[in-house]
Amino acid sequence: MRPVGSPLRTTPARILTTLAALAFLAACGTAAAPAAGTGQRHGSSASPGAVLAASEAQAPVAGTGNGRAAIPPAQAASPSGGGTTVPGAPNCPMFPASNVWNTDISRLPVNAHSAAWMRSMGSAGLDLHPDFGPNGGGFPFGIPYNIVTSSHPLVPVKFQYASESDKGPYPFGPDTLIEGGKNAGGDRHAIMVNKTTCTLYELWEARYSASGSKAGSGAIWSLTSNRLRPAGWTSADAAGLPILPGLLNYGQVKAAVAAGHPIAHAIRFTAQSTQSAYLWPARHEAGSGSNPSLPPMGARFRLKANFNVAGFCSGSTPYCADAKAILVEMQHYGLILADNGSDWFFQGSAYPQWPDGLISLLKQIPARAFQAVDESCLMVSPDSGRATAKPGCPIG
Repeated sequence: MRPVGSPLRTTPARILTTLAALAFLAACGTAAAPAAGTGQRHGSSASPGAVLAASEAQAPVAGTGNGRAAIPPAQAASPSGGGTTVPGAPNCPMFPASNVWNTDISRLPVNAHSAAWMRSMGSAGLDLHPDFGPNGGGFPFGIPYNIVTSSHPLVPVKFQYASESDKGPYPFGPDTLIEGGKNAGGDRHAIMVNKTTCTLYELWEARYSASGSKAGSGAIWSLTSNRLRPAGWTSADAAGLPILPGLLNYGQVKAAVAAGHPIAHAIRFTAQSTQSAYLWPARHEAGSGSNPSLPPMGARFRLKANFNVAGFCSGSTPYCADAKAILVEMQHYGLILADNGSDWFFQGSAYPQWPDGLISLLKQIPARAFQAVDESCLMVSPDSGRATAKPGCPIG
């Protein structure tokens, strides 16, 4: 973040057909095979089983008081296409199934500005970059989130942008995992989910202190509601959107492949230069001018339907089934522009930790294979994230 009448939703048969094949690959062991480290930025060579065990030892859940992780396996989407639940809070939806984050946009029309926006992000010569993964013994790349209960202490937070922040208080404390670790620079996002009330709390530039906690901005969301932030308000990111529903989660990927169910939500990503405007469901802009060739916050992109998912990697390649599940997700749910940053960096959770072999595969997704879509026809109200199909505006 930077200053400046619902249709019946069913899982499309083509998604289930593809993911049934992925489940078969997983059953054959390809998703669990260890991969050699690349020697690049992400450098772990542990198997997924070892990675998950490590995450359980390293990532404490706020409020448990025992310094140990208690992160249950993530939930994949249900067979009925009803969205996802919050990993670690299985009774809480990741916003309603009707929410635009959980909407299949594979059949929507291409946005008239697609070609220009793609050029502005250098798409012809770039591959996507997963902004998460192993960090050679340091705090893993990605954005962690903390599962708490109503017993966790609530604290007031002093905000730099108080007029566009939710006052709180927040379940924020010395046990809260922060993006990059306690001593990190950068955005220092802190995300907390109260699994008792299904309330999502998000902070940007979060700094805890017993004498008074501070943050750049903060937002509080009910995970059972489609309500958006007030028009013009930021959140913990530049677009005024929640961060958590746009994070890939490795446990979620594994669960989806094993069950043959789709990962049914969009993924957040960044662009270096954005327009001083925003599109629904975004509520805030942090752009550098009115140039219509730059994408605005909230712009949605999808992997083209003709992209050869089956030929992306061979079945004998470790983590190939996992990579293909993410490609199918990108074809059907796509990416939402949510913040300023490096072009085509997409975000995921820090825990459970990601295997380097899968990270290496995800670095091979060509940006030129994407296109912007026009999802404005899905809007029911500018103040709601609810999405509905209409004539000429189909939901996957």
